[in-house]
Amino acid sequence: QVQLVESGGGLVQAGGSLRLSCATSGTIFSINDMAWYRQAPEKQREMVASITSSGSTNYAISVKGRFTISRDNAKNTVSLQMNSLKPEDTAVYYCYVYYRFRHYWGQGTQVTVSF
Repeated sequence: QVQLVESGGGLVQAGGSLRLSCATSGTIFSINDMAWYRQAPEKQREMVASITSSGSTNYAISVKGRFTISRDNAKNTVSLQMNSLKPEDTAVYYCYVYYRFRHYWGQGTQVTVSF
């Protein structure tokens, strides 16, 4: 069983930056894919960024060049550096892990970007 806990959300003005972190707990040996998703009000959850155990990354077009995902394999943590934030980035951000054929989600952290 894997537990995920996000931190780092908050309120920021447009153009500002935030850094999200996701800590894992449980008996974990090697996590395959880690990612960040987000869900805005009345919208479907969407993938923001993902990273494999070897460090290959993938980004949603809307955040490419502004967000950077990283991970620490020794600590089984994943982070999301968000720069040049826009009001349309406002959403609940979820940490996601795929481990041993199971999907795990964090509880979510709110990111609000004001005009």
